[in-house]
Amino acid sequence: MGGQCDKGENLTINCAVCFVKICCPAPEFPILEKRNWLIHLHYIRNDYEACKAVIKEQLQETQGLCEYAIYVQALIFRLEGNIQESLELFQTCAVLSPQSADNLKQVARSLFLLGKHKAATEVYNEAAKLNQKDWEIYHNLGVCYIYLKQFNKAQDQLHHALHLNRHDLTYIMLGKIHLLAGDLDKAIEIYKKAVEFSPENTELLTTLGLLYLQVGIYQKAFEHLGKALTYDPVNYKAISCLKRANYLAPFDWKILYNLGLVHLTMQQYASAFHFLSAAINFQPKMGELYMLLAVALTNLEDTENAKRAYAKAVRLDKYNPLVNLNYAVLLYNQGEKRDALAQYQEMEKKVNLLKDSSSLEYDSEMVEMAQKLGAALQVGEALVWTKPVKDPKSKQRTTSTSKAVSFQQPLGSNQALGQAMSSAAAYSKLPSAAKIYHSPSDARKHGVS
Repeated sequence: MGGQCDKGENLTINCAVCFVKICCPAPEFPILEKRNWLIHLHYIRNDYEACKAVIKEQLQETQGLCEYAIYVQALIFRLEGNIQESLELFQTCAVLSPQSADNLKQVARSLFLLGKHKAATEVYNEAAKLNQKDWEIYHNLGVCYIYLKQFNKAQDQLHHALHLNRHDLTYIMLGKIHLLAGDLDKAIEIYKKAVEFSPENTELLTTLGLLYLQVGIYQKAFEHLGKALTYDPVNYKAISCLKRANYLAPFDWKILYNLGLVHLTMQQYASAFHFLSAAINFQPKMGELYMLLAVALTNLEDTENAKRAYAKAVRLDKYNPLVNLNYAVLLYNQGEKRDALAQYQEMEKKVNLLKDSSSLEYDSEMVEMAQKLGAALQVGEALVWTKPVKDPKSKQRTTSTSKAVSFQQPLGSNQALGQAMSSAAAYSKLPSAAKIYHSPSDARKHGVS
């Protein structure tokens, strides 16, 4: 079937396969927008030289009237540090499209980067008239007022930004206003709300922990610093905070515990041994401390003292089956299968006693290791670990094994403790390592008997 389109060109239709072939040429973009897609493509690929070449061609063809090309060129100038040039181009965009709030935002941003905060606030206020629901406008306006030391106006704008959309950065800036004013209590309240909104933000957790440290609320300080380390075990700022806390409260075993845990997860075993030994001096009845000490000693290839530490941990901790599991793995690796089996059976007894606890959850890596060990000891892989296992990627790992444990679980252990115990369970001999203990008597001095 044949025909003609209204431009007089051939039109072919194939009804047998429901296929329509139109020979009319594809419509062309207006000349002002002809290369916008290519400009965008080069820009998002960070190919700025190619992008600038296409922009140059586009502006030559349009006599400098292509708003998008000018806008992207201004963005590139800003990225290259040419702030004044970017400002001039964004101002051109604002002239071409005076009702665009986005163009005004970019003008204000360039003014801010040039240190012209008062001028930036004037432009941001104009942008706010065009778009009253843009979080970024009010947030940046608040930041400008902070630089102008107009803190009341800054608070108003930041609260308005939070009303529109809650962002970590806005909470941080609002908290800084109260810190600049010397009002620690209000700053703490702001950061508490921020942590409730974003509980895994290590900067917020660390800052809140520091604030609690400043006002002398050490327990909450350790809690938040410990949580920061849970999500980022190599967070050096949190580590330095804990060391500062140790300086301020040298006899608090919880700080020493967390410092030991941190260095275990960072595989700095000699430092871990140092802090865990110190913690044991203040909390000699806590089995988990001896277990972690054994982890450090195992990785330092001091097997005999690692065994003594595990034996002490087993005697003190009547509830945690993971202590027995790690001890059993060490014994198995040393070829002491009979003793390893005894510890494995003790682990199963503890699990049986605790399996009805509503709070009992085991890390999947621990279950997997127990299954492998059970198969190696020829006791089968079917374990009594019947409670649901948490996703191994989960950020929260439960290490407390019973409500009957008499001591308070040290804060900040969660994931890091799981990793520490994993390092013991998955231990393989290191090619070389420094030894800590040189004799049994030396070991006893450090709390291992």
